[in-house]
Amino acid sequence: MKLSVLDQSPVSRGSAPADAIGHSLALARHCEALGYARYWVSEHHNSGSIAGSAPEVLMAAIAATTHRIRVGSAGVMLPHYAALKVAEQFRVLEAIAPGRIDLGLGRAPGSDRLTARALNPHASPSADDFPRQIMDLQTWLEGRRLPEGHPYRAIAAQPQGPGSPEMWILGSSDYGAQLAAQLGLPYAYAYFFSDGQGVEQALALYRQLYRPSARFPEPQATICVWALAADTEAEAQRQLMTREHWRVRFEQGLLGPLVAPEEAASYPFNPAETARIAQLRSKALVGTGDQVAERITALAASLGLDHIVVNTWAFDPAVRQHSYALLAQAFNLAKDA
Repeated sequence: MKLSVLDQSPVSRGSAPADAIGHSLALARHCEALGYARYWVSEHHNSGSIAGSAPEVLMAAIAATTHRIRVGSAGVMLPHYAALKVAEQFRVLEAIAPGRIDLGLGRAPGSDRLTARALNPHASPSADDFPRQIMDLQTWLEGRRLPEGHPYRAIAAQPQGPGSPEMWILGSSDYGAQLAAQLGLPYAYAYFFSDGQGVEQALALYRQLYRPSARFPEPQATICVWALAADTEAEAQRQLMTREHWRVRFEQGLLGPLVAPEEAASYPFNPAETARIAQLRSKALVGTGDQVAERITALAASLGLDHIVVNTWAFDPAVRQHSYALLAQAFNLAKDA
């Protein structure tokens, strides 16, 4: 089993949002030493919860300060940008860390509508150019020329070089699964977005419809789960209260920083919120390292996967680092590093 990391650079109350970026750099080095396969960073905007707004910039810093682990985006929200600009950003990243760069692409705004408009005032909200953007981007990313008759055929994405990043399609619905299958690209399902609802159908569609490509002759899929491990089950459940508090507030449209478990425990939840927390807790991948590893292994087996991406939030960055260490130990990742 391969394990990877999704880091969203969560912000904790009482700390500057910029501190979250430093914690991400430290966590990347930590997870590389532990034997994780990939380290992906996300793109969110205008959020008081998440500092990761520019994955290509953060990736450059991580790639320059690590040596083995693959570094990627999960993802770049392509409708905000021109395909050529993204291609050149990621060709620069490939030059920084040859053979270690992943480009995960999504079409969600990663923000509210007003912020999305501010990011790209010229985008047409009624037009879905995502597939065309991806095909142009893939051609430029791989150092090839666009087809005859294309208005941008004369343009080459710089810097040119022998390698190219590995492209992934991200999603939490059937749309992304079908698009990845049509293009012959790897697919990552955001399991933690919807607590897994729809994952079986999305993966089945991806595998059934997959069109082999030169780089990926076989379908390659993963899911991203939210998980937290601690030395005891009781401590893991205590730390989980931070995310439960955040999740309830998020579903009400409130995007504040993470609070300490003690503050979350004393929050006056109403009956509906308490019921929602109980529902979340019943499905949460939390416990000791061995307990979480057992549940992840069972989930992967049920979905026919050999690679899982783990996202962990905690108020204290040390708790997050320790969680990844416990999972690495439970999965014996160091032997494959």
